Amino acid sequence: MMKFLVMLLFMIPLCFMKNMFWLVQMLLFLMMFMFMNLTISVVNFSNLSYMFSCDIISFGLIMLSIWISVLMIMASENLFKNSFYIGFFLLNVIMLMIMLFLTFSVMNLFMFYLFFEGSLIPTLLLIIGWGYQPERIQAGMYLLFYTLFASLPLLLGIFYIFNEMNYIMIYFLKFFNSNIYLLYFCMLMAFLVKMPMYFVHLWLPKAHVEAPVSGSMILAGIMLKLGGYGLLRVMIFLQQISFNLNIIWVIISLLGGFYISLKCFCQVDIKSLIAYSSVAHMSIVISGIMTMNYWGFMGSYILMIGHGLCSSGMFCLANINYERFHSRSLFINKGLMNFMPSMSLWWFLLMSSNMAAPPSLNLMGEISLINSLVSWSWMTMISLMLISFFSAGYSLYLFSYTQHGKYYSGLYSFYTGVSREYLLLMLHWLPLNFMILKVDYSMIWV
Repeated sequence: MMKFLVMLLFMIPLCFMKNMFWLVQMLLFLMMFMFMNLTISVVNFSNLSYMFSCDIISFGLIMLSIWISVLMIMASENLFKNSFYIGFFLLNVIMLMIMLFLTFSVMNLFMFYLFFEGSLIPTLLLIIGWGYQPERIQAGMYLLFYTLFASLPLLLGIFYIFNEMNYIMIYFLKFFNSNIYLLYFCMLMAFLVKMPMYFVHLWLPKAHVEAPVSGSMILAGIMLKLGGYGLLRVMIFLQQISFNLNIIWVIISLLGGFYISLKCFCQVDIKSLIAYSSVAHMSIVISGIMTMNYWGFMGSYILMIGHGLCSSGMFCLANINYERFHSRSLFINKGLMNFMPSMSLWWFLLMSSNMAAPPSLNLMGEISLINSLVSWSWMTMISLMLISFFSAGYSLYLFSYTQHGKYYSGLYSFYTGVSREYLLLMLHWLPLNFMILKVDYSMIWV
């Protein structure tokens, strides 16, 4: 694992050399294929170095992080064309990648906390430095204070565990069983805000709307998964108390997911709609983890990977439109099928994956999660039916609203997609729909 970290560190000087924009991207591609070829043990931690290691959960999420980082650079060609601080932008992407790589691979809870919070800083810089509207400062503050306020109790919880047990290595924590209500809430709140759970989700749509395309891709693709990863890790030692209290989070998430799905139908900003749909998907992930059973853990992991690719691809589509129309309003982005018939295919493919149509990973994840939740309580069936139905509803709403209808007559210049954009969308869609052939890796890891 150390070799990949060193590789990332040695990419930093390249950011400031002339004409290195695409080289950094190609090196990240190379790193991705090297990482894919790691021999990974399904049942335990492998690739150990002094502090880093990798099990199947870390492996999938690190791979997703590298992939989304590559695609972020590919989607930000506009910055390169206008020479808009591209050296600093590349540095930001590499620093973010380092933080995420370390978050997913460290085995020490305190170090995990450190990098978990550290990944906020590059994201904040992306939103404030390359965002479009003046409200981006407020969005950055929302992001910072929501996540920091909830994360401080987590730090205290980690110190308490260290005080009790004299170790905070993740793979030893199964020997520690906590039955303390305060510790339970301290350990969970940081991750639930990061997911985000309904009630503490307000920072997410705001951050998405103000962020540049690269910021939105990393937020939807990886940052929401940090919460899920943290929950999967800390649930090991919160088992006893979880059986009593987890019902709270399941109820909030499922009802919140249903309400957010309805809220998607009220949105007029494309990015805002995609951001709210992320909250709806993550609510099922939270409730799946909270059922504390095998299907729930597997399903949440698969849906996190699937949603990372799908949501990121949808933000790319929204940005492709934004670069043409200079607006994200649904009232102006109409009748796109007249202009870009081939792009409509990609809208259709990514929307169908978003509503969990086969053969996407989202389908596999949702089937596992529905299985898990219904076996936990038959009552969850009602809200699951509603969430699934409305997720198809708002995906169709977004597709039909943008692709059909009469196009905006104030539009003068327009050009259809370039090959870079089609490649970008294909690199989102192919792994999302072809990884279902090797889904056995995700199904045997507990």
